[in-house]
Amino acid sequence: MADGGNEGRPHRQNLQGLLHMAIEAGTESDSTNQMGQMSEERRQWLQEAMSSAFAGQADEVQQMKECIQELSNETSGEDQEERKEQALELLADLCENLDNAADFCKLGGMHLLLSCYLNCPEEGLRWRAADLIGICSQNVQLVQETALSLGAVNKLLKLVDLDKNEAVRIKSLFAISCLVREQEAGLTEFVNLDGFSVLMRAMQSNVLKLKVKSAFLLQNLLLSHPEHKETLWSMGMIQQLISLLHTEHSPFHEHVLSALCSLVTDFPRGVTECRTPDLAFEDFLKDRCQLIQKQEEFQEELEFCERLLKICFQNVSDDNNMDR
Repeated sequence: MADGGNEGRPHRQNLQGLLHMAIEAGTESDSTNQMGQMSEERRQWLQEAMSSAFAGQADEVQQMKECIQELSNETSGEDQEERKEQALELLADLCENLDNAADFCKLGGMHLLLSCYLNCPEEGLRWRAADLIGICSQNVQLVQETALSLGAVNKLLKLVDLDKNEAVRIKSLFAISCLVREQEAGLTEFVNLDGFSVLMRAMQSNVLKLKVKSAFLLQNLLLSHPEHKETLWSMGMIQQLISLLHTEHSPFHEHVLSALCSLVTDFPRGVTECRTPDLAFEDFLKDRCQLIQKQEEFQEELEFCERLLKICFQNVSDDNNMDR
């Protein structure tokens, strides 16, 4: 979800970049003169790097202030909408840096996004605002806590569930993921707001990317928080997931099967439900294995099918053989 790494990029001129440079410099120094003091040349280089880093950080903070000022402008019009879209895009780039993300929040940017832009009429502004909320919230506790205090999860869930624009729904789900994964308070709010039902409805939509990302988030939450299996079982999640597998075959099915594996592993109630005769799940899994076993692009899906057969039906087959 809005994934992307920083591999191969030059060090940014900010505090994070300086940290990387200092580590590299320290490594080089250790390998050449482990017991010696820092040379004058290296000392001068480090001072210059620090000055550059602080100057760069100040420049980026100023850029963020100007973007926030642009977004605070209440005038409307096609030109104004384009300027606001550009401001959101620049902020998204700047806030990939964790320091900038925290500063953006301190400058009131998160409040502006949640109060004015998530529900604005222009869909291009809505999805960019949701995307920026997600980018800022990744791994920054201050930003996560601020967003949660402003009701971000509730607003984003409504967009995933009800917005008519695909990009808005997808970016809102990305932002939710950033607020609930590895964030206990966010996950608690997500559960209390019936977020799992929103995920199920998203998986039942006709937007493939939304379906895949919803199944992936469900599977991730099950792995990190298996205590929610009981809740999902009680709301009929197993039957719902199996019903999704009876739609036209697509790469989405791999993610549904992965979520099912996570749900039934070490969960006897889930295994028992998979054995319900009306679901005919064992026959389905065997048929699917036969269908895809020679197709290389579906090998992961095949592995999930085989794993589910082993978890849910191997003991049953063994018992039947013993009865004979």
